[in-house]
Amino acid sequence: MTVDWSPLRTELARYRADGLRLPIWWRDDDATAPTPALHRLLGISEEIGLPVHIAVIPKTATPALAEIAKDRHSMIPVVHGWAHENLAPEGAKKAEFGHPHPDASTKTQAGLARMRQLFGPDLLAMFVPPWNRISAELTAGLAAQGYVALSTFTSRRARRVAGLVQINTHVDPIAWRAGGGLVAPDEVIAKAVVLLQDRRAGRADDTEPLGFLSHHLVHDKAIWDFSRGFLTELLEGGAKPCDFLRQPIDLP
Repeated sequence: MTVDWSPLRTELARYRADGLRLPIWWRDDDATAPTPALHRLLGISEEIGLPVHIAVIPKTATPALAEIAKDRHSMIPVVHGWAHENLAPEGAKKAEFGHPHPDASTKTQAGLARMRQLFGPDLLAMFVPPWNRISAELTAGLAAQGYVALSTFTSRRARRVAGLVQINTHVDPIAWRAGGGLVAPDEVIAKAVVLLQDRRAGRADDTEPLGFLSHHLVHDKAIWDFSRGFLTELLEGGAKPCDFLRQPIDLP
């Protein structure tokens, strides 16, 4: 696969010329157990020097997954809902916590407790709602349960929401609406360039780390190759990797 990285390289060069800071982070969703794909993900993370914040499904997470986190500082577990179950009303977009339901807060609390039991100090108390959707009513109670951060998709509107630091993801290379596979690389790169231009021009929050979202369990070779290439281009272009477990999560 031949990818034209020149538009991204040009924009990153502008960042460097203007002395602008570009923090970046990596989130990968839906882990429950060790798999060859997970080991491949962590291998790439270590090779390029960018930790991966892995959204783990608490209900089905295994102790074997927690053992990996003890030995791999490149893996930062975060809380991915409770069971990754679609509870949206008929006709609505998929969501586990996007609509009020009686036991929602019980599940978010159970998710954090289960993850703390498994991962202990290796856990970052960040809540990642499945399908990136969460109701404001539920968000309002997360900080009191012990969560410190919330992550969904698209640029944040505020640095903090209901006592939580909001750190979203912005670039997803998977063509979900087409049934999977890699989005045309030119399209992903063009979107990333627009995101960077908006930050540089003050149209978006330039303090929010730029987030790359992946799903290791559904990657094919093209997605693996593009993901490695895209993140490498950012890092070689001057972007700074974020590790929210070991550095202040509320970055300036």
